[in-house]
Amino acid sequence: MDSSESKPLVVVLMGPPGAGKGTHAGPLSEHLGLPHISTGDLFRENIRSQTALGQKAKQFIDQGQLVPDDLVLDMLFERVAECKGGYILDGCPRTLYQAAALDRKVQGHNRLIVLNFQIRDEELVRRLSGRLSCKGCGKTCHKQFAPPKRDGVCDSCSGALYQREDDQEAVIQKRLEVYRKQTLPLIEYYGRQKEVLKEINSEQKKDLVFSDVLEALHERVYS
Repeated sequence: MDSSESKPLVVVLMGPPGAGKGTHAGPLSEHLGLPHISTGDLFRENIRSQTALGQKAKQFIDQGQLVPDDLVLDMLFERVAECKGGYILDGCPRTLYQAAALDRKVQGHNRLIVLNFQIRDEELVRRLSGRLSCKGCGKTCHKQFAPPKRDGVCDSCSGALYQREDDQEAVIQKRLEVYRKQTLPLIEYYGRQKEVLKEINSEQKKDLVFSDVLEALHERVYS
């Protein structure tokens, strides 16, 4: 085995909001035996707990803006310090500044692989504007694709369902504008400069997307 293959694996899931990163992160975490770290989940935990960081982050999230880099990185690196065997990142990095900081963190210690979930804007709006979240457990469902058994009630914990402010169409459009401006340069960075990026067609059926994810990982790790 090459010495690089023995290093813990870090998988970065990229793509605009609603592209399917969160959907496939759980099964991928189970398949690889690696923890799934979602910066969105980290922020929501802090927001629910009303921490100082959570209150700051909420102001940006509610307006469809990216949380400032230093807030993201402080929270993220505190969490990944516990993950000696590698991890899956969902929602970070989102800027070149964050990517450079992550590179410094993993350089010499981890193998880095980036999967970019591709999807059209109109499909994203359709997916996100129908999403409902539970006030109790935080799980999501969808009005069209995965409706709850009882209207307005979470199937998992019977908590009340609601539409997050950042899932409303006007905010979604703003989130996509922010994504294109600040995150798309990462495709160039990871694709041409680092050569660690694999493209995933996220408009396929879920099982086909996951199959492509596994194939891309296999090619990247063992090529």
